[in-house]
Amino acid sequence: MKLKLIVIGSGMVGARLIERILAKSPHIYDIRVFNKEPNGGYNRIMLSPVLAGEKTIPEIMTHNHDWFKQRDIHLHAGTEIREIDSINKTVKTDLGATYQYDKLVIATGSSPFILPVPGNDLPGLVTFRDIRDVNQMIQYSKYKQKAVVIGGGLLGLEAANGLIKLGMEVTVVHSNNVLMNMQMDAVSGELLKKSLTETGMQFCMNAKTVEILGDSHVTGVKMADGRVISCDLVVLAVGIRPNTTIAKKIGLEVNHGIIVNDQLQSSNPDIYALGECVEHRGMVYGLVAPLYEQAQVLADTLSGQSASYQGSAISTKLKVTGINLFSAGDFHDSNDSESLVYKDISQNIYRKIVLKDNKIKGAVMFGDVTGSNWIFENLVQQNDMSAYRDTLVFGEGFLPLANKDLEKEKVA
Repeated sequence: MKLKLIVIGSGMVGARLIERILAKSPHIYDIRVFNKEPNGGYNRIMLSPVLAGEKTIPEIMTHNHDWFKQRDIHLHAGTEIREIDSINKTVKTDLGATYQYDKLVIATGSSPFILPVPGNDLPGLVTFRDIRDVNQMIQYSKYKQKAVVIGGGLLGLEAANGLIKLGMEVTVVHSNNVLMNMQMDAVSGELLKKSLTETGMQFCMNAKTVEILGDSHVTGVKMADGRVISCDLVVLAVGIRPNTTIAKKIGLEVNHGIIVNDQLQSSNPDIYALGECVEHRGMVYGLVAPLYEQAQVLADTLSGQSASYQGSAISTKLKVTGINLFSAGDFHDSNDSESLVYKDISQNIYRKIVLKDNKIKGAVMFGDVTGSNWIFENLVQQNDMSAYRDTLVFGEGFLPLANKDLEKEKVA
């Protein structure tokens, strides 16, 4: 008899977990998957190209209904788990059906944060999180002219870029004076703003939204300083919150996310969790790479192997509307660190490496991310970079000649 494994959520990390389990131990589990969305698994990162008209929904599907069927996995799409009985080890769906499990994995992800301001429930306000949101924005763009995107992070800028390509006039409202302030410093943030302004994107910086205006539909956005921007559509992109509701209902230990140990096990020994809904050693991760690392560890654990998730070093390497960006670690100036900087503003290139005791503390790059993987490896390993200082800011391809000769000797 196979053990019964239930996975709540078939998003990118839930689907990756199932892939890894099938690759390692294809005959241990009878797997049943529940997904609130009516789809199987799709690449959420590719929603931006779908919004911009560069991709279609079928093109970003990674695990459609047939994928699950061909592997004898029971997929319940468009179905929500409402109750978990951790004593009798059953789950109950919104349709009233009950299913038994031996092991349960919660991979419920996260939800968009909704600003607690008047008008936040008006028609014409959408988030940017799933296929339904993208379809709504595409429909609005067909008969609406002006959009406000609240949030100048990656998601907000991608939404703004997509809406501009759909023909809308777009203003990005950001609470900070630096765009993508979690990944960019003041110089790179300003270069990004300049580049995006040239595409037609407008900005309202250092602005706190206090009200969504309108009676029966969105008509504008009001700021704390009195500024008002008129619009027909508001897109909220101000962050996410882990989906922990079902975990709290059954008394699992929850802080910001569901608390898990190094085996991704919750406070209940037969219930595991991974992805954006979990908190591990005080950290909640929202990037794909750490979540895939979690999926690998949990697949090993559920396959009976010894595995341990130690947390993830985080770097951000991405392309925002065609512009290459990279950041890692603490790239801000401080009294106990020194910064190596290369700037070519005419070419929109900016590279900055922050050192402390001759070890890389952080880095940020805009326009040219050459050698960023090598920089990140040395940051993680905390290698002494004294020998590379003169050319460090240019990356691995620009190592001093003496050091290149040394590397050849080592190889020989």
